[in-house]
Amino acid sequence: MGGFFGAISRRDVALDLFFGVDYHSHLGTRRGGMLLYDEKDGFQRQIHNIENTPFRTKFEHDLADFHGCSGIGCISDTDPQPLLVRSRLGLYAICTVGIINNADALVEQHFSECGHQFMAMSSGRVNATELTAALINQGENLVDGIRRAQRLIEGSSTILILTKDAIIAARDRLGRLPVLVGKSKDGYCVSFESFAYHKLGYEDDYELGPGEIVQLTADERVTLAPAGDKMRICAFLWTYYGYPNSNYEGKNVEVMRYKNGEIMARNDAENGSLPELDYVAGVPDSGLPHAIGYANATHIPFARPFVKYTPTWPRSFMPANQEIRNQVAKMKQIPVPELIEGKRLLFVDDSIVRGTQLRETVEFLYESGAKEVHMRSACPPLMYGCKYLNFSTSKSEMELLCRRVIQELEGNEGQRHIDEYADAGTERGQCMLRTICEKMGFQSLGYQTLDGLLEAIGLDRDKVCTYCWSGRE
Repeated sequence: MGGFFGAISRRDVALDLFFGVDYHSHLGTRRGGMLLYDEKDGFQRQIHNIENTPFRTKFEHDLADFHGCSGIGCISDTDPQPLLVRSRLGLYAICTVGIINNADALVEQHFSECGHQFMAMSSGRVNATELTAALINQGENLVDGIRRAQRLIEGSSTILILTKDAIIAARDRLGRLPVLVGKSKDGYCVSFESFAYHKLGYEDDYELGPGEIVQLTADERVTLAPAGDKMRICAFLWTYYGYPNSNYEGKNVEVMRYKNGEIMARNDAENGSLPELDYVAGVPDSGLPHAIGYANATHIPFARPFVKYTPTWPRSFMPANQEIRNQVAKMKQIPVPELIEGKRLLFVDDSIVRGTQLRETVEFLYESGAKEVHMRSACPPLMYGCKYLNFSTSKSEMELLCRRVIQELEGNEGQRHIDEYADAGTERGQCMLRTICEKMGFQSLGYQTLDGLLEAIGLDRDKVCTYCWSGRE
């Protein structure tokens, strides 16, 4: 998906930018970039591939050359950025997070007749940040251009711009991702993750509303365009992507996950599906807090029957090759035999997407002597690929485990009854659960309900995007 960080101050911010961007590394694995501005020496920029080496390691040797009182940087799962743009609106740097589903149509409609050329990525795609900048440059000014670009883009676009005088931050039109502002005695910063700037001596100052645009200087924060009334912030920020320390719309990630697990346990107890267990466990890492909540509510001991070996492979979604990812995931799982052999285990995972690695995890547990393996998903059944944010590599919705099972059960007819399959209270829903259990080797399977998930987040239903589960905007 990606994330960004920017800072502007009366002092040098190179170290703030370095650590602030690094603290967004959990949001992406492909590219990292930093760009600073100094009144004397101008713009300095560096972009590195971070697919096999963490951001911190790649950029440490650049720090000696970086200096300036303002800068922006990003972790990107898509294109190399930030970009430095010279245009009719002036010289500025830009980075973006989001997805442009209509990129080809935008190029054809707005640039085909004016001889505009775009640098193509190795895949042939246009760099999304470059396209966003081109759309912005057609506006009367930067604010007009940002609003124009966000209006034309199908998907979402959260934008960070650095000029010689200021930082301009724009949350995407429906606020699908967060943008927070921190303040120190010397200036301001802007970030996706609040904990990133807390560690750097900034305090919470402001959270942008959907579509809002603000300008930051060392001395002040000014709203350039007001927030809209409609928000659809991504629920996955709480269940999976967000870091435990982070707060979005005033709701802490770790607290939400504990509550989410408690609600799942409450639902299991109420409908009589709570099994006899020796331990409740989480699938490392983001499943752990959901499992703690489940264990606390049921008073069943929480345990870690296996741990991940992370010194050499710290992130489970690396590398990009799926076959190697599966092998890495297998090699990382180190069992604790005393907590597995002869035991009835219930695992909670943050979500069940394709199911490939999960099936191998269950096989590994039975090979290690588990008596029973039960599974709970902290999310409802995933039925739709995200079309608003770039955090899914699925080529087709048929890569999703639930959609594949539905197709196996009823063919195309089943795809017309997705809502029923997503509801464990229906005959179709029960049939899907039984089929997945047979495929995966679970003794039982349960998904969090959409109502339970929204209860755990604690925001109004109409403010949260749940498209990947419900198919409704």
